[in-house]
Amino acid sequence: MFLTITTTGTPERPATDLGYLLHKHPDKAQAFSTSYGTAHVLYPEAEAQRCTAALLLEVDAVALVRRGKGKGRGGAPDAALAQYVNDRPYAASSLLAVALSSVFSSAMKGVCNARPELPGQARPLRVEVPALPARGGPDLVRKLFEPLGWTVAVEPVALDTEFPEWGDSRYVSLVLESDVLTLAEALRHLYVLLPVLDDAKHYWVAPDEVDKLLRVGEGWLPCHPEQRLITSRYLSRRWSLTRQATERLELVRLAEADDSEVEEIDNAVEAETEAEEKPTPLAVQRREAIVTALRQSKAARVLDLGCGQGQLVQTLLKDPAFTEIVGVDVSMRALIIASRRLKLDRMGERQASRVQLFQGSLAYTDVRLKGYDAAVLSEVIEHLDLPRLPALEYAVFGSARPRTVLVTTPNVEYNVRWESLPAGHVRHGDHRFEWTRAQFRAWAEAVAERHGYGVAFEPVGPDDPEVGPPTQMAVFTLTTPKEAKAA
Repeated sequence: MFLTITTTGTPERPATDLGYLLHKHPDKAQAFSTSYGTAHVLYPEAEAQRCTAALLLEVDAVALVRRGKGKGRGGAPDAALAQYVNDRPYAASSLLAVALSSVFSSAMKGVCNARPELPGQARPLRVEVPALPARGGPDLVRKLFEPLGWTVAVEPVALDTEFPEWGDSRYVSLVLESDVLTLAEALRHLYVLLPVLDDAKHYWVAPDEVDKLLRVGEGWLPCHPEQRLITSRYLSRRWSLTRQATERLELVRLAEADDSEVEEIDNAVEAETEAEEKPTPLAVQRREAIVTALRQSKAARVLDLGCGQGQLVQTLLKDPAFTEIVGVDVSMRALIIASRRLKLDRMGERQASRVQLFQGSLAYTDVRLKGYDAAVLSEVIEHLDLPRLPALEYAVFGSARPRTVLVTTPNVEYNVRWESLPAGHVRHGDHRFEWTRAQFRAWAEAVAERHGYGVAFEPVGPDDPEVGPPTQMAVFTLTTPKEAKAA
């Protein structure tokens, strides 16, 4: 992937000042090692009237796959042909953005010890990106760059020039020109907006990305008309991080409008006021109850059936007592999110050997589920239509037959305690049913009797004397002597 930055000059302000700003000498061709290949910096032209610096990122396709190897462990959906055949070596993306910040870090910060007066000077700039993925097309490219002071020339790239009837690809050729921006501002714009246009990142987006976005977006992002789109895409559409960034950007905007500091605006609560203790979320209490029950059963190899986005798998990985953890879900998208949450691509070999993710439906028997100490169905059964419950029952209790099975589900009687839940409504739009304690007990006892299990019931969350706990948990234990011994 390739990017050039060009500036023009005069005898008083030569264009070769670009070398001081980038901290790269125009007479040298330099190479810098990155996690995914080699970044080359060279100057195709370096005269007082005109100077061009080129950044060429040579992506090592093998290293790219190896660094992402963990995503495919256990049959996770990222283990696909797309790992090997993609546009990463050829088109501008977050890989190029990271290379920009790494190779030109001082320039992006506006630091030049040799010529400290240069970083603050606006100068004629021309940036060319020959191949840029643009999800949203040329119109979105203009909406992102024009409010920042750029003149934008953007041309869609045809799928095949010999077959124009095939139409345009999702790639564009981009030329940006401005004479009102500093080089540092230009680099910060590119660092944020290149991955925004690609709408994908090659690394896991952690909470510290919010601080990074606010730091690099200082001075231009709070008032950008496409701020919400930029924030959402930069943070890989992670809702919690996007909300946090949006709230902080709004504080910055208000402070600038009021010509005051952010701390003066964000002062609704005195700093020394003791924070109120927040109750532990029910989801956390549920995971704690499950882990406690698994420890009591002395399970080492555990199935998380209907693992969703991997929260329970992540909790179990923290306990070395669980030597093998398998997450199963029917949703590819949920498994992709789980893989990212667990950071499988950056996980050490020993830790990675303890976890697998694979796609599967609980309505069918699956030989991969046999031979485990325990299985967890946490908030799963209520998402199935009632006629499909017997199929799940047989797949888990009749075919897989783990020694211990934990099933949690909402207690519908407790719903009257949720002030925000309208009367007669279930807790989630996808819930097909929610059972009373008596209904859940009757179902669980019938399942246990049919398949040779004993069953006990435990409350999860505050146990209300009138309506019971918000979540009810059944702990099934295999009691058939022959099979229990074999297990």
